[in-house]
Amino acid sequence: MKAKLLSLISAVVLLAATAVGISDDRPADGFVSLFNGRNLAGWTVPAGDGGHWKVVDGAIDYDAQSEAKGDKNLWSEREYRDFNLRLDWRLKEAPFLNKNVPYILPDGTHAKDILGKELRLALPDADSGVFLRGHGDFQVNIWCWPIGSGEMYTQRMATKSSPDLREAATPRHRADKPVGEWNHFEITVKGKTVSVVLNGVTVIPSATISDMPDAGRIAFQHHGSKNKDGEWAGPPSLVQFKNIYIKELK
Repeated sequence: MKAKLLSLISAVVLLAATAVGISDDRPADGFVSLFNGRNLAGWTVPAGDGGHWKVVDGAIDYDAQSEAKGDKNLWSEREYRDFNLRLDWRLKEAPFLNKNVPYILPDGTHAKDILGKELRLALPDADSGVFLRGHGDFQVNIWCWPIGSGEMYTQRMATKSSPDLREAATPRHRADKPVGEWNHFEITVKGKTVSVVLNGVTVIPSATISDMPDAGRIAFQHHGSKNKDGEWAGPPSLVQFKNIYIKELK
């Protein structure tokens, strides 16, 4: 009886975790791991990084202070075409006060006051993201903005983007957990279309991007730098990633 009760409790806990999008660190059918929890095998660390991309307690950890002279992002060694990517991420802290966070409307435009000036919010902020198909123009954002993570900022803001694409690249919901807590992304890329689920909530149902490459590497984004006084000059990528799995689609 006791064994049956424990089994039932475990099943309920697993079901609840799945419902809110929390990973149990076991790959589902067809998924393979992109991170072994011990080192950065399978990833390309920026040349001259200085140990700022590292593994801490089974997670990829970044302090936003890479010493690389060029690209500071962490890239997968392999390229991918169509895929479903699942990963857990968290912002460790948000020490920068961003005074220029826009008030974003559901259609992707910025709210304005009665004089036509864009409304801006001053909020604690941190910033990272997941690059798709080898380029930062196709990024799924991670940050503290009220619109929520999962936004495809570059696509929403590009002058060439149609009104339909701007709206499609704007999250339908803010599903982020508080800074310091773990979140779960499910990102699906098929053809030219991207969809994003955050913590079990579909935030980007379908954004079709006509100029997205057919294949490319995945990256975790560097963001932020310090000024001469040692203070953050922009929202930094104080971020961690773990439980990273991918399933290639046919």
